[in-house]
Amino acid sequence: MLYLQLRGELWKLFGKKRTYIGFTIILLTQLIVTVWFKYSRASPTMARILEGNGYLAEQFLSGLTVATVMLVPIAYVLLPLYVALIGGDLVAKEVEDGTLRMILSRPISRVRLLLVKWLAGSVFAVLLVAALAGFGAVFGHLFFGIGGLFVFIPGELFSVFSASEGWQHYAVSNTFLTVKAISIMSAAFMFSCFNVKPAAATILALSFFFVNAVLQEIPYFREYQHFFFTHHLNLWQLMFGQPIPWWKVGQSLSVLVGFNVSFLVIGCAVFHARDIKS
Repeated sequence: MLYLQLRGELWKLFGKKRTYIGFTIILLTQLIVTVWFKYSRASPTMARILEGNGYLAEQFLSGLTVATVMLVPIAYVLLPLYVALIGGDLVAKEVEDGTLRMILSRPISRVRLLLVKWLAGSVFAVLLVAALAGFGAVFGHLFFGIGGLFVFIPGELFSVFSASEGWQHYAVSNTFLTVKAISIMSAAFMFSCFNVKPAAATILALSFFFVNAVLQEIPYFREYQHFFFTHHLNLWQLMFGQPIPWWKVGQSLSVLVGFNVSFLVIGCAVFHARDIKS
């Protein structure tokens, strides 16, 4: 029955046109960035950075490098927006449309209903990250070909990998990026369980995300960064380290599991107390 209910939720979710907004915008953004990177001064700038550090630009100015360059800003801005949009819709949109009253008239517990909806949102988050990784790799290799991986985030990362190592780090990084996507979706899902409109649930989740990001970036709060939600969301970037600090990954992963469980429990508690069928 859980499988059938999840399948039904996925049919409803992917039957809406707005579900595909994120996939479309990410695809177009990556295509534009790749073309711009190819025919602007961006490539020579990256080549100078590589050569200034003693590396041959031809070996690392590749499709994999460009895909990773696009990954960082999209993961910071576009990905949270679209997973929050879906998470905020999962419950609040059903209430707004009046279909939730009919669903609750069937012999199913509210907790089970919310769990199925959360699983559907998690499937969406995983597919969106997979599309982000796949589109970036395809466009990058069409315009730049095969080569090693160069990752440069000012003040945080400077790493170079061979082609085979680069693919491994790229795949593992995107795997952990799904944890970020699911966590933000869970925050929006929690707010969706409150008596608010879908847009309000999305805005509340994004506000929670960006307030944490602002606090984290204030230099005087650096010693408190482990308390901020966004600090742990960036665990996917650790996959490009040399070597990978697995203890930090485990720490952030355990904190995010705690956040997700808390979001789900709070959402279930609030939704269980609501009088929807009256």
